[in-house]
Amino acid sequence: MFPLPSIRIIDALDILLVAALIYWLYRLVKGTNIMRIFLAVFVLYVASRIFAMLNMRLCSEIFGAITSIGLISLIIVFQPEIRKFLLFVGTKTTTAGDTFVQRFQFWRSGAANKNSGINYDPYIQACMHMSQSKTGALIIFKRANSVEELVQTGEAINADTSAALLETLFFKNSPLHDGAVIVDGNRVLAARCILPVTSRLDIDPNLGLRHRSAIGVTEQLDVISVIVSEETGAISYAIGGNIHHAVTLVQLRQALEKLIVKQ
Repeated sequence: MFPLPSIRIIDALDILLVAALIYWLYRLVKGTNIMRIFLAVFVLYVASRIFAMLNMRLCSEIFGAITSIGLISLIIVFQPEIRKFLLFVGTKTTTAGDTFVQRFQFWRSGAANKNSGINYDPYIQACMHMSQSKTGALIIFKRANSVEELVQTGEAINADTSAALLETLFFKNSPLHDGAVIVDGNRVLAARCILPVTSRLDIDPNLGLRHRSAIGVTEQLDVISVIVSEETGAISYAIGGNIHHAVTLVQLRQALEKLIVKQ
């Protein structure tokens, strides 16, 4: 029998932090093909630690070396997820700071509506008309962070928003209808923009590329995606990687007014 190691408070804290990190990694890769790789590396690491505790030096060295190679491989394989995590941290930090400043300014000025200055009528009217005519559309609303990297993938518009402009851009015979329209407040920034597509496997398999792109861009950037289905005319919106299906025009307006803050 080998002696049981004594556990200090700091050791318990160390275990809790590692458990939290493992849980976060699990949530990050859940539903993706990387899940199997992550589990394999995790099992190898646990095995190497068990062999080390049992003083089985040869097995511990072999499994330790394999785990080290696996960790290096994970950095390469997890490159998109690492980028997503860093963007997530940066977005949350920036948003938290902006929220504090906005609340302070709200208190100082006694403003009645933090969304004052944004006219949502053109967006609601355009979505209503495109829903009725089953015209596919994908509109990306800027929030706190820059969307310049999205704008650069399409054609610059830089025009005041109107329902007629949005409907014209998404008209099926328009050369700019394919892709997303990026908007900021009352301005249309660009059209025919290319978006990242989500790689998640746990979403509805019936969703097409437009909906998958709408989810994917909100996974990587602090934006809101509004989608009009070309097949059914249903209106949906996505934020933070989560999609809300078949919302009414009233629900869409409420979501935009609540989630978009004019900078």
